[in-house]
Amino acid sequence: MNIALIAHDVKKEELVNLVIAYEKIFSQHSLFATGSTGQKIAEEAKLHVYKLKAGPLGGDQQIGALVAQNEIDAVIFLRDPLVALAHEPDVTALLRLCDVQCVPVATNIATAELLVKSLERHDLAWRNIVHRYRLERRSGTEG
Repeated sequence: MNIALIAHDVKKEELVNLVIAYEKIFSQHSLFATGSTGQKIAEEAKLHVYKLKAGPLGGDQQIGALVAQNEIDAVIFLRDPLVALAHEPDVTALLRLCDVQCVPVATNIATAELLVKSLERHDLAWRNIVHRYRLERRSGTEG
């Protein structure tokens, strides 16, 4: 599965610690992350991460584009709810896209851990059915 990892500055260390704690689970999936978050995860957790732009420089939108194309299966986005951000519209758009595409999204450490545990149990296997169905619709082979 393709997992997007995003964290606001004050939450980056928390996300890195989550990935390290569940390294065995995360190592079984393709990881995508914005800017310095991806760099920190790659360095500290020693996992391969597809690194996109920093969130404020378009990284949130890049993740959103992958979600819109149904290429992301889950998003962990540890947000700082106490700080107003200049790129807040990008964040809101990403969360809306996750809702539209039925992509599970965790925005705090508690829900992130629940999402990781569901990955461990293969509870998100239904995403494969969604992928197949959408591919069939695109190619016109449903039937």
